[in-house]
Amino acid sequence: MSPTSRSAAALAAISASVLLVGALVAGLLVAALAGAVLADALAARRPPRARRRVAAVVVRGVPSQLHVELLGVDAGMVGEAGTAGDRRLSVRQARAPDVEVQPQEGRGGLQAQLIARRRGRRLLPAAVVRAEGPLRLASWDHRIGEPAELLVYPDVPSARRLALAVRAGRFRESGRRSRGPLGLGTEFESIRDYLPDDDIRQVNWPATARLGRPMSNQYRIEQDRDVICVLDCGRLMAAPLAEGATRLDAAVDAATAVGLVADELGDRCGTLAFDAAVRRRVTPRRRGGAALVGAVFDLQPEPLDADYELAFRHVTSSKRALVIVFTDLIEEVAARSLVEAVPILARRHEVVVAGVIDPDLDAMLRRVPAGELDVYRAAATLDVLAARERAAARVRGAGAHVLETAPALLGEACVAAYLRAKSRARL
Repeated sequence: MSPTSRSAAALAAISASVLLVGALVAGLLVAALAGAVLADALAARRPPRARRRVAAVVVRGVPSQLHVELLGVDAGMVGEAGTAGDRRLSVRQARAPDVEVQPQEGRGGLQAQLIARRRGRRLLPAAVVRAEGPLRLASWDHRIGEPAELLVYPDVPSARRLALAVRAGRFRESGRRSRGPLGLGTEFESIRDYLPDDDIRQVNWPATARLGRPMSNQYRIEQDRDVICVLDCGRLMAAPLAEGATRLDAAVDAATAVGLVADELGDRCGTLAFDAAVRRRVTPRRRGGAALVGAVFDLQPEPLDADYELAFRHVTSSKRALVIVFTDLIEEVAARSLVEAVPILARRHEVVVAGVIDPDLDAMLRRVPAGELDVYRAAATLDVLAARERAAARVRGAGAHVLETAPALLGEACVAAYLRAKSRARL
């Protein structure tokens, strides 16, 4: 229970009138005000009936709806007074760490958006309904339910769009034109409408003549291949990117895309996350995309050096697999342990080392120098990029392919590398 601003104003008015009405009358007025405040608080003590609806699983950076409904409140009065019976009701939803609530307060109910900025598990506090008595002299705060756990997932919607594009034959690697049925198989499956990017050799001429419109052959996708996403969770992956995301966030988003595409293609998918020790592990399995997301969605980078040799020795597959290692190549010295460990995988598997290009470095190079300091910054940026290229060259020399791209394009680039490996029978 707490007094409202109206009771404070009434008390101030009584205090200011002491000289006019005398101390005895002022004392009686204060006593009357105290009784009114107590009576008002007792009227607001009864908890209102309320219900909060919020999704248990949300996606990082994607708005999700939160509704707090006060049962028994006239819908026509919600926007103005928010009253129930003789009480005025307002709702407030406190924020959880790294979760924005917009707006946080409402009269007679609350319709807000949740935007989670980091992956993982978050505890959303219970909403609070503040009930004011009929005189609006006192209020009582009532908690609605219990705190709710939010599971903040990586960018699953974008991964699903990629998977659907692959299934429909609409996925095309940027800058390249596909030849034939994506090279994913040569066994005939069905006939479908011709797409603008289809190879002319794919056209089914008898069906085209019979139906009067271009038709193409659809080929069966090769299945039961293994793809393993290996996630470095060490200190290098804590480097920030745009909008508060880290390199590990970009890697988890890309691994999610690869896992869901593998589900669509009928391949087996697994994952392994590590820093100085193995933190999560999912052996390759059919429909392994969901298991991958559930295993890695709450991973956060740790201030530890990654032990590549230990992690690579835990990569197990009964047959040749595509292994995508998500890490960061800074320069030759930092990449030395990775270079020494790559042959453990390369002697049996197809290995791709994937990372993101720092957008700040590109921005520094594109900026027109305005002074001597900008020139020094550009020179330092060129040194950093040259060191990264030397590190990438050493990784290639150890037997792995190196893939570096912008954070937003990492998922598409990894899916393209996966499809290329299938088309060339490298796994």
